[in-house]
Amino acid sequence: MVVSLQTLMGGLSDFVWNLIRVSGFFMVVPIFGNQLVPRRVRLALSVTAALALVPVLGGGPSIAAWDVGMLADMGLQMLMGIGLGFATVIFFQLFVITGQFIGMQMGLGFAAMVDPGNGVQVTVWSQFFLMLVTLSFLVLNGHLVLFEILVTGFKHVPQGMVSDVQSFAFQIAAMGGWMFMGGALLALPAVVSLLIVNLAFGVMNRSAPQLNVFSLGFPFSLLFGLVIIWFLLSGWADQFPQLVGEFFERVLQVQNG
Repeated sequence: MVVSLQTLMGGLSDFVWNLIRVSGFFMVVPIFGNQLVPRRVRLALSVTAALALVPVLGGGPSIAAWDVGMLADMGLQMLMGIGLGFATVIFFQLFVITGQFIGMQMGLGFAAMVDPGNGVQVTVWSQFFLMLVTLSFLVLNGHLVLFEILVTGFKHVPQGMVSDVQSFAFQIAAMGGWMFMGGALLALPAVVSLLIVNLAFGVMNRSAPQLNVFSLGFPFSLLFGLVIIWFLLSGWADQFPQLVGEFFERVLQVQNG
């Protein structure tokens, strides 16, 4: 079997173009791109995925002739991979915001812990929801669907061809608004219920000042918050797949322009 130099250069070009977008994706995407995963592991995953996509995709521009336009295209390809991973980060942070709202309303603002994946302090309920959504996402094979969306993006927007960067960036920014809106809507029932409890304790304090509301209010708010979260999690198995489906629809719209 004789392999020509032109064939080798073509395969190398396809590998480089695949690696640029795939490495941007694995650098940012949750589960694989957080600080707990070593950089060597992320690099190995990127190289393996790029090699596996060479016989599937192919047809990338040649890297034999370097110019400024090609460097700009490579930067845009990496931004597309980072954008897909960042969209997934937005989906995961939606539940972190939900836990933050509920935890602060329950009076657990002082019970903050460091998120090892992001290196920031969050409430215990934020960390709980983050672990829950991560495990549920893996159970539903969401990581495989994400990689399939990444491969589909290669077909809709081939290597070296980015049709509308402004629209792509605008849709990613719009997903940030969807994150805050979704987090507020998910936490709204629990926040309103706990607000009613706090208002009831305020009325009780005005009617019976001899009662120590601070010693009674905190454990009651904590207990009532646990009951509310228990009711919220009772429909998790039915509601989470719907949220994941909506997220994938939005990501496909962003990926396909």
